[in-house]
Amino acid sequence: MFSAFSNSLKIPELRSRIFYTFALLFVARVGANIPLPGLDPRPLMDFFADQSATSGTTGSLMGLYNMFTGGALTKGAICALGIMPYISASIIFQLMSAVVPSLARLSQEGDVGRQKLTQYTRYLAVAICVIQAVLLVLGLENPASLFGGYTGPSLILVNKTWFMFTSVVFITAGTMLLMWLGEQITSRGIGNGVSLLITVGILADLPGAAQTTWQLFTGPVGVDKPGPLIAVFMVALFIIVTMGIVLVVQGQRKIPVQYAKRVVGNKVMGGQSSFLPLKVNYSGVMPVIFASAILLFPQQIFQMLGGAMEWRWMTRLAADLLRGDPIYYVLMASLILFFSYFWVSVMFKPIQIADDLKKYGGYVPGVRPGEPTAKFLDFIMTRLTLAGSIFLTVIAIFPDVLLFNFHVPQRVASFFGGTGMLITVGVVLDTMRQVETYLLQRHYDGFLKKGRIHARNPNVASATGEAADWKTVSRLWYVLGGLFLIGLVSWYLMYSGIIK
Repeated sequence: MFSAFSNSLKIPELRSRIFYTFALLFVARVGANIPLPGLDPRPLMDFFADQSATSGTTGSLMGLYNMFTGGALTKGAICALGIMPYISASIIFQLMSAVVPSLARLSQEGDVGRQKLTQYTRYLAVAICVIQAVLLVLGLENPASLFGGYTGPSLILVNKTWFMFTSVVFITAGTMLLMWLGEQITSRGIGNGVSLLITVGILADLPGAAQTTWQLFTGPVGVDKPGPLIAVFMVALFIIVTMGIVLVVQGQRKIPVQYAKRVVGNKVMGGQSSFLPLKVNYSGVMPVIFASAILLFPQQIFQMLGGAMEWRWMTRLAADLLRGDPIYYVLMASLILFFSYFWVSVMFKPIQIADDLKKYGGYVPGVRPGEPTAKFLDFIMTRLTLAGSIFLTVIAIFPDVLLFNFHVPQRVASFFGGTGMLITVGVVLDTMRQVETYLLQRHYDGFLKKGRIHARNPNVASATGEAADWKTVSRLWYVLGGLFLIGLVSWYLMYSGIIK
């Protein structure tokens, strides 16, 4: 693996793509740390730190959203909404393409149709971003309504009308910047641009988790501290959980497919054997995200109504929907199972796959082409989805087991499973696969396979856009290096008390 890392820097195009990707990710993290003009984010950051220290979890929809934005929400940054409006628009169009005939035809028209869908997605992302930005600014003007339990000072330092106008513009521009950065990473970087932006935001809390772990084992004298055996057990547990997530993400059922021979002119076509891969976790991390978000809405509504109407039964019902209660986990598992099957039913089309196989002369051995093949694929996917939903439920609940039963801090427990860990492992595997493609094309060993595999044509064109030249990437890094030095000097002056 270490030789693969060194080899990736020997290929000029791949080296340019890697450094270009890191440069754009650095820009995204800068945008997640620049507060909105006229906003003092320190009281809000202190509030979230106290919440995490006392209750062990943010326990709200804002906490889940803050994780996806890499902490930009609690800092009141210009990228406070992150890339989530664009992802929401993409999910909406994916679901609509499965039920709206005009969008379904548009998605099948090749590059032209996909470009139109991408354009429509951008327009919808702007609309969603403006609406969410207005709601976020209204929440920042009254923090107690957005962040339950907040009793600190006002966050707004300027006129509220002017703050509303400028903040909506800045937040919308920040999301559009992240959307452009994601598209640039996908076309001129190493791919998976939007996913990499989310992953980097999740991993932004990794230094804080490492510091919390260090403080857990090196506390002051007189405080109970876990022993070295517990540390070894936690490392082994982290490795086992990561391996389990990799198995779930990579697991697939290979359906054998045989293509019949046919004569085209003077040539005999077909006759080869192949397979149809059906993923165990076909829906990815979407069921966990949907289930977590949906469970938070009724809990907050019941809590608000119970407090306003003084209905104790509704307050108790809201308490039953909090993490740590058995009812919460029963509903969580049920929702994950439901959304797993819902996503598969919308996105997986066994009839279309069976028709395509029949069209190109392919068939599953032992199964008749056409409708019997579609029923066979639907039966296999139904069983795989059940196994995948069970794995997702175990991985989603495992951090809570460490948090409430073994009193592991929330920052540390979140890296032992959950939504963030699922996204991180999946994106890292996809990125390694992208880099491995470039290595194998140039007769280098890859990350994921042993042995030397040679490509038939070392000059295979890349499926993505043309990489930026090294001179452009170097100039970009000079500018970003200057910004980093300025930020480092500013942090030192503020930390030493020279500037307040």
